[in-house]
Amino acid sequence: MQVQDSKPTIGITLGNYNGIGPTVIIKALANDSILKYFTPVIYGAPHAISYYRDALNTTFHYFQAASIQATRPHKVNIIQCSPEEPSIVPGKITEVAAKHALQALQKATEDLKSKQLDAIVTAPIHQQSMKVQRFKFTSHTKFFQKNWGAKDCLKLMVAEELRIGIVTSHVPLQKVAQRVTKGRLESTIHLLHTSLQNDFGISKPQIAVLGLNPHAGEEGLVGKEEQNIISPVINAWKEKGKLIFGPYAADSFFGKMLYRKFDGVLAMYHDQGLIPFKTLAFERGVNFTAGLPIIHTSPDHGAAFELAAKNQADECSMRAALFLALEVIKQRVLGS
Repeated sequence: MQVQDSKPTIGITLGNYNGIGPTVIIKALANDSILKYFTPVIYGAPHAISYYRDALNTTFHYFQAASIQATRPHKVNIIQCSPEEPSIVPGKITEVAAKHALQALQKATEDLKSKQLDAIVTAPIHQQSMKVQRFKFTSHTKFFQKNWGAKDCLKLMVAEELRIGIVTSHVPLQKVAQRVTKGRLESTIHLLHTSLQNDFGISKPQIAVLGLNPHAGEEGLVGKEEQNIISPVINAWKEKGKLIFGPYAADSFFGKMLYRKFDGVLAMYHDQGLIPFKTLAFERGVNFTAGLPIIHTSPDHGAAFELAAKNQADECSMRAALFLALEVIKQRVLGS
C-alpha cells in the first residue's frame, strides 16, 4: 500500500458475537467520515451485525462482499466467513459462536497473508470456548506469531504516549521468575526498541525497565534477579549507546508518574504492566503486537458478555485500535 496513492484496507474480525465485539465495531464505524481514512472489512456473520444494529436501534450501512476482491473502498464491508447461520444468544458462551469467531480469524488471516489487507484488528474472543475449536493459543498475539513463523514477538500496550511491553505475558505467577532470563530480557528490549523506532517513528527511544521484585530487589535483600539478570542486561545496552534505564521499583515508578519521561516501559510480568495501564487508560488502550512483519492491534478489553446487546459498551478502545493500526501503516510506509 502506497499511502499517497490509496487508502489502506483494514480487516476487522468480529470476535465472539455473543459478547460486545459487534457492538463496539458498529459504534466505532458508525461515523461515515472514518471512510476517508481507510476501508474497513469486517470478517464474520453479517446477520450478527444486523442483529446488534437493531438491538442498538441505530443506523449502520454496510456492503456484503463475497470476497476481499469484491469490497468497495467507500463502504463498510462485511465478508461472510461461514456457510452456517449464526445462532446469536447475547451474553451466552456457546460452541457455535466460538466456531464462527475462529472461521472469521482464519479467513482474515488468509487475506492478510496474501497482502490483501494492510492491517488486522481483532475483536475479543473467549479463550476457553476457543479451545474446544482446537485453538491452541493463549492470545491473538501467539496466534499471529505462529502463523508468521516469528521466533519472538512482544505484547505492547499503547495509549497516547504510554507504551508498556511485557517480558512474560500469559504465564502463571509462580513461573515468572524462571522465565525472566538474560536472553528473554535482551529479546524483549530489542523488540520494544525496534518497534518504537520503526512503528512509532522515535529515532532514539528512551526505555524504562522495571524490576521484578518489590523495591527492585533492594540491592539483593528481597531478590537477586535485579543484580544478577536485569541490571547487567541494561548496562550492556547502555554500552551500545542505547537509552535504556532501570531497574525501577514498579510502585513508585507509576506512583511518581515517571512513565511520562519515557517512550516505552518494560514490565516483567502481566499484572505489573497491565494493572497500571488499565488504571490509566482502560477505555482507550490498545494491544499492539510488536516484532511481526504484519500489523495487528486489538482493543484492551475482553468479550464482556454481561454487556452484550445493552448499548453500554464503550467503543473508544476499538476506535483507538483502528487508528493505531492506521498510524503504524503510515509509519512503516513512510519510514521504509
